[in-house]
Amino acid sequence: MTGSAIPPAAHVPAPLPTLRERIVAAMPPPAKTRRRKWLRRAFYLFPVVLTIGCVLWPAIASAAPGINLNLDSSDGEVSTSLQLLALLTVLSLAPSILIMMTSFTRIIIVLGFVRNALGTPSMPPNQVLVGIALFLSLFVMAPTFTQINDEALQPLMEKKIDEGEALKRAEAPIRDFMFAQVDQSDLALFTELSDGERPETRADVPTTVLIPAFVLSELKTAFEIGFLILIPFLIIDMVIASTVMSMGMVMLPPVIISLPFKILLFVLVDGWHLVAESLVRGFA
Repeated sequence: MTGSAIPPAAHVPAPLPTLRERIVAAMPPPAKTRRRKWLRRAFYLFPVVLTIGCVLWPAIASAAPGINLNLDSSDGEVSTSLQLLALLTVLSLAPSILIMMTSFTRIIIVLGFVRNALGTPSMPPNQVLVGIALFLSLFVMAPTFTQINDEALQPLMEKKIDEGEALKRAEAPIRDFMFAQVDQSDLALFTELSDGERPETRADVPTTVLIPAFVLSELKTAFEIGFLILIPFLIIDMVIASTVMSMGMVMLPPVIISLPFKILLFVLVDGWHLVAESLVRGFA
């Protein structure tokens, strides 16, 4: 029709959002990754800046108009700046030394086995276990550390020996401790892998061979102790599981019922006392 008006278009409803759009709309907004990135960078750069500041601070404090970093002392000894740098280096390597060359490895692994055997993966917390292992390690290593202090650290502070001689004297007690705990088969393995000459005495064994052999021996001993700890708790789990199955309570997890019995057994036998005593006496 030429003269007739065009009827208005029918109202079309808006399409419903898809399932993906609903999920995206319901999700929380993305975190501010840029701020986190700068925080991580600041966290990683802070130790470096602190170390540089500690090394340069004596020179800055003693400088007159400008900065003068003197690496040589007047009496031929190592300057304070280099001594401070060496101290910071040792402190940065202290965790590795603590873990690899002391009793800490065996103690923390055994405590982890105890926690898993009880069926409480978060109790005691990791901080508590690490603290217990740390102080037990300090108790076990107290004679060794005392010997290092008397024979190496105090003479060095009194300037009776130089740094090289102090390092040799401090290494001897640590080596004696590791030799007392290392397994001969592990020591022979790493001696063979090093392609070196067969050592005639303990003094001929390099420290680079002794440390991995000691760590491997500690892992082996810790897993043997952990196996003995797991056996009584495994028996409790088997008895509880068979009892629950015989009563027809299939839907009830046996772990829920066995957990109080395992904790009760551990408390009645004074488990923490036995574990600590066996760990300490194992290094005697």
